[in-house]
This record gives sequence, C-alpha cells and structure tokens, in this order.
Amino acid sequence: MDEKELRELLKGIKEQNISIEYGMEKLKDLPFKDLGYAVIDNHREIRVGYPEVIYCAGKTVDQVKGIVSFMLTKENNILGTRATVEMYEAIKEICPDAKYNKLSKTIIIKRKEVKEMDSYIAVITAGTSDIPVAEEAVETAKIFGNRVEKVFDVGVAGIHRLFNRLELIRGAKVIIVIAGMEGALASVIGGLVDKPVIAVPTSVGYGTSFGGLTALLSMLNSCASGISVVNIDNGFGAGYLASIINKL
Repeated sequence: MDEKELRELLKGIKEQNISIEYGMEKLKDLPFKDLGYAVIDNHREIRVGYPEVIYCAGKTVDQVKGIVSFMLTKENNILGTRATVEMYEAIKEICPDAKYNKLSKTIIIKRKEVKEMDSYIAVITAGTSDIPVAEEAVETAKIFGNRVEKVFDVGVAGIHRLFNRLELIRGAKVIIVIAGMEGALASVIGGLVDKPVIAVPTSVGYGTSFGGLTALLSMLNSCASGISVVNIDNGFGAGYLASIINKL
C-alpha cells in the first residue's frame, strides 16, 4: 500500500463508501508482518515511496516462497534480487505470471501499473561481462516506473564506441556507469555530461582487480565531479538511487 492508496482508503471510510470492517482488514498488517523467519515491512512504501524488495541470497527456497506468498496478498509489484532458478520455479507454483531475468537473477511480479516517467535513465557498461550487474539496475529501475536506455560495451579499450552514443547518454536525467577492470569509464562519462553519474564497480577483471576493489577505489578517487559510487556489483542500489533522482 502506498500513500495514494492509503488516502483513498481513508477517504472512502470517511465518506462511508467503504466499511470500517473492510478498512480494518486492509490495515491489520501495518506496519509489519512477522513470519517468524522474516519481518515484512508493509509500511515502507508509505514512508519512502517504494515497497520492500526481497534480497534472495542467503535465504532458502521455502523462505523466499513464503515471503512472496504473503506479499502477493498486498497486490504490490514485487522484485526479488539475487534469486536462483530454483527459487523462481518455486514461485511460479504460486504465481504463474512471475518473470525471471537469468542475467540479472531477478524475479519480477507486476500487480499494478506504474506510470512511466518521460525522463529516462541511461545504463552504460564498459564491457559485455558487466551486463549482469547492469540488468539488475535496469530491472530495478523499470519496476519502479522508469524508462531505461541501455548502452552496453563502450569501455575505454575502444573509446570511439562511446562517442556514437553521446547524444542518447546526455539526454538522460541520471546516468548509471558500470565497469570492472580499472573502472575508468565512470571518470570518462563524468567529464562529458552535466547529469549526475552513479558509478558501479564490478568484480570483473584479472587478479589485481581484487574482485572489484580496484574499480571501486578508482571510482571513489575520480577526478571528474558529479560522480557517486555504490558498492561492488550493486546494480540494485544504483537502479534504486537513479529512480529517486529521476523522479525528483
């Protein structure tokens, strides 16, 4: 339930178009629901504008299925990140219209339409190997009602590829740049645009990339202004933050 839905519910009760009993039924799980192994924050969308997202890694298949089963009763859109195929198959048993993105390892369930913004988010990767993290950012941004434009495999090893897409990139309201190796693409983009840049270091690279640490430190030390940095491989965090900026 978001703020608009809550207002409509309270208005309906006030105008006696909705019974108090129905209102009590709709509100009884606020602010949270304790499932024993998970405490679901049903109040989150009212507070921050977005519903709770399921981080599936570290959870059992049954736990993820149980969380989704309860969340389905609230008729909200559902996003599960870092989900396995086994988790997806279990959820399909209770929700046949659930979708799975194999690259991003996300589960998407749509229960209501979210009006898409006219402005858009550009998601850029340095290499093809960075696409799984990019797809996590894309799926996150899209389920929150954002238009997304993808620009993949335009890293500094062949920088001429980037210039062909600059018009599209500069037209975005916010830009997500995803890169492993030395993470240089974020600095390049930051020096070419007048929009906020969210940099995502990835764990892509050879030995001294240290699982993304080299890219992370490079992005944190960027000489270009207007760049913020999220954690290694955190496509979700980038997509979430970009959505907030895009909707300001």
